[in-house]
Amino acid sequence: MRYLKLKSLAKINLGLDVLGRRENGYHDVRMVMQTIYLYDDVTLRRTEEPGIRIQTNLFYLPVNENNIAYKAAKLLIDEFDIQDGVSITLDKHIPVAAGLAGGSSNAAAVLFGMNKMFALGLSEQELMDRGVKLGADVPYCLMRGTVLAEGIGEELTRLPQMPNCYVLIAKPPISVSTKMVYEKLDSGEITDHPDIDGILQGLSEQSLEKVAASMGNVLERVTIGEYPVIEEIKNVMKAYGALNAMMSGSGPTVFGLFRDRRMAREAQKAIRDRELAKQVYITNIHNARRK
Repeated sequence: MRYLKLKSLAKINLGLDVLGRRENGYHDVRMVMQTIYLYDDVTLRRTEEPGIRIQTNLFYLPVNENNIAYKAAKLLIDEFDIQDGVSITLDKHIPVAAGLAGGSSNAAAVLFGMNKMFALGLSEQELMDRGVKLGADVPYCLMRGTVLAEGIGEELTRLPQMPNCYVLIAKPPISVSTKMVYEKLDSGEITDHPDIDGILQGLSEQSLEKVAASMGNVLERVTIGEYPVIEEIKNVMKAYGALNAMMSGSGPTVFGLFRDRRMAREAQKAIRDRELAKQVYITNIHNARRK
């Protein structure tokens, strides 16, 4: 196999709770993750010339060892002593530094694609075991679907599928450092924890309303404190009929869940008209195939 084109899908957090901080600086989390149909195109080409080459449509992204997709390719090339090279093209549509796991999803696509291209024979779990070395979200981006993530985000349990709905994504023109958000979060001060069990119950009952009502993200109090526009976007989505709206990950992207596409379109227009965000997309839930 010389050529492979893959869709690298984004994720949102339906719920994100932080339980504590480890001595090594990592945080113990309990999250419900969901794949959405917003994606980057990742193209792999096998080359006779050794080495890794990356090109992308975004001029400000690194195309060297500082790109997580590069690190993913290098991890497998080094481990399996692959002599051929690989050329990787990242056609980016997922907003960058946005809490949507775009980089982690790119790395997952590279691991998945190179496993096929070079016939490495690794199982999904074996790819996930390698992916966690690159970032806590990478194993989830290999698994996809509706998943409970625990530990530092690497302990994954498949959940009943998320009921279908429309998802409005709005990324304001700011970039948020995940490292900064977690450093400002003192888990000892958290008194209002998201209702993760309520989300699990809603999924079990296939009740979109129950899932939406239980949504919560403990990181919002840090990020919204720095960037109040996030709260403004949430309020607009709710005013236009979102069942609920929340920041994804460490932000700044906000998503709203809608039953009605027309309402989602009206909310999209209102957010753009008020110049709260330029990157505003309507998409769907992506439920992974069951094995």
